[in-house]
Amino acid sequence: MSKTQLKTALAIGCLVFIWGISWPIYKAALPFTPPLLFAGMRALMGGVLLAAFLLPTWKKVNWHENWRIYCIAALLNAICFYGFQTVGLIFLPSGLFSVLVFFQPVLIALFAWFWLGEQMSVLKMVGMIVGFLGILIISLDGFTGEISLIGVMVALLAATSWALGTIYVKKESKRADALWMAALQFLIGGVILTIMGAVTENLRDIVWNTPYLIGLVFGGVFGVTVAFTLYFRLINAGDASKIASFTFLVPLIAVLTGAVFLNEPFTLTLLAGLILIVLSITFVNFSGGNRKLKRKLTA
Repeated sequence: MSKTQLKTALAIGCLVFIWGISWPIYKAALPFTPPLLFAGMRALMGGVLLAAFLLPTWKKVNWHENWRIYCIAALLNAICFYGFQTVGLIFLPSGLFSVLVFFQPVLIALFAWFWLGEQMSVLKMVGMIVGFLGILIISLDGFTGEISLIGVMVALLAATSWALGTIYVKKESKRADALWMAALQFLIGGVILTIMGAVTENLRDIVWNTPYLIGLVFGGVFGVTVAFTLYFRLINAGDASKIASFTFLVPLIAVLTGAVFLNEPFTLTLLAGLILIVLSITFVNFSGGNRKLKRKLTA
């Protein structure tokens, strides 16, 4: 293995590990903070740190021409995704929530087919069907009271907003710098979420203890700044497909971490649904060589 390949593998491994352990860390912090304030403060912290890192290249922002792009990206990837993510963790175990949110690659395949004109393979289509069945199986626990249906719906809304945000960023990436788009979407989204939290929640409800501070600092430093710097550097190096191929490991890490450190329940229904969703994501990510289903886009 060459040095470049080793660096790429280490970067992907770090990214997947950060995403995997973030869910139980946030879950452990939530009992000590209102959800919107927690989402807003860690998004704002990450946006400030990433913007400070990029400050020498501030001319790439081109705010006058690109402000609409930054605001829409902030709405989808920060306000909606971080908001749904944080609120949803109140209703579901962190491992299960991460499984549902990482149905996002399947949604991306579907949205890209419809709105970007990308080709759809047979295996991708099978993967989406398998993933939908996995969600249905997990949702069955909601009817028995073991799993919150509200939590499942919020998780799917988080996955949908993230998928739409990813498609939008991909579509507009030629007009705006990718790293600055990441920084500004978290700056804008963090400010709005924090204001929403300050208006609807009580700052005095924050308990400044160790679990809360670990969740806040981890989310701002690693969850936003480090993770998105790695993510966009890998994309710029031409390794985006590798990242997509390894995202199916994230729910497994989250489920294992949650079960070991948070004593989260692990039912047979959850196991069956998890297996189907992981298979679904795997089918979608490894379907490059299969027969394509072409779709003509109408004006």
